[in-house]
Amino acid sequence: MSEIIVYSTQRCPYCAMVKAYLSKRGIDYTAIDVGNPENIEAAKEMIRISGQRGVPVTVIDGKVIVGFDTAALNEIFGAEEGGGLYDLIIIGAGPAGLTAAVYAARKMLKALVISENIGGQSNESWAIENYMGYLMITGSELMAKFEEQVRSQNITLELDRVSEIHTQEDGIFSLSTESGILYTAKSIVIASGKHSRMLGVEGESRYLGKGLSICSTCDAPLYRDKAVAIIGGGNSAVQTALEMGKIASKVHLIVRSSIKADAVFESQLNDLSNLKIHTGYEVSRIGGDKFVRSLTIRNRSTGEEERIMVEGVFIEIGLIPNTGFLNGFLEMNELGEIIVDQDCHTSVEGVYAAGDVTSIKGKQIIIAAGEGAKAALEAHEFLMKQG
Repeated sequence: MSEIIVYSTQRCPYCAMVKAYLSKRGIDYTAIDVGNPENIEAAKEMIRISGQRGVPVTVIDGKVIVGFDTAALNEIFGAEEGGGLYDLIIIGAGPAGLTAAVYAARKMLKALVISENIGGQSNESWAIENYMGYLMITGSELMAKFEEQVRSQNITLELDRVSEIHTQEDGIFSLSTESGILYTAKSIVIASGKHSRMLGVEGESRYLGKGLSICSTCDAPLYRDKAVAIIGGGNSAVQTALEMGKIASKVHLIVRSSIKADAVFESQLNDLSNLKIHTGYEVSRIGGDKFVRSLTIRNRSTGEEERIMVEGVFIEIGLIPNTGFLNGFLEMNELGEIIVDQDCHTSVEGVYAAGDVTSIKGKQIIIAAGEGAKAALEAHEFLMKQG
């Protein structure tokens, strides 16, 4: 029997994915919350064996797996059998994808959801105060409720990543996954969302996971009593600064032009005594030894550089659409978003898209959920016309 340890934090969505993967297969494991101050020695051990200051880290008989790596887990435990023909395959399990799944179930469609991350980017929201029915709820809590509703329906949900889509001669779509499974579908809803935009500066690739984080809700607890920097000026950056201000010794907010967060968040920055805002600065390099130790920022007006001593850097500078797997299959705009009409139709008949991956202007959870419902209903109407 393998000895399996999952190092995680409470609000890390990728940690939850590792646990869900193991639980689904009936594999026993020990979970250690390294964000808990009582587990500080375990946190040090995780950093020692993995070289990472980020979660999740899974140790299987001494083999270390960083992040939620489906391919690495399948290599150890074997890929599950899959495939088959579905009425509808939904790519992505964020607000749009999960809502599409519920509506597909209500229309009695044989549907499959494929995603490596249940909840998507919404999982990483510190606090959501504009979703109807909740005065305030965290992103991970809201997505857990979405997932619970989906799992109550007759919907199959696979933790995997679609790598290619093709149209067959008979009009049926074929989808290949990273696990090597081939699925076929009569219709598709793409709700693959977006991923974090990177800085593109010296030291970035070297220190990712070693003090540089793109998931603040995952890694924040590991930077208690440390100096950190948050890069960005939107809602995500300001919310991260507010949360880190509660646990970090010093917080630097690096803003390229001006703060563009909602006034309700920006006003709270004044309450942080350990916050310094650097307006009009951009990052020029990230430095350190084995881990991040400094951040060099440049004044965009004068060109003067300043070195800030930090142990953690959180990137919150926007998102890029997850459309790389499409390889020209659909028409997209200059931002790499899937072009859709008001009814979620794409350039290919039978393929619909919803949520932040599309050209729809509003990038909000409530809008994504509504678009997901529309896409599923349009797919159902399409299938009914096919007979």
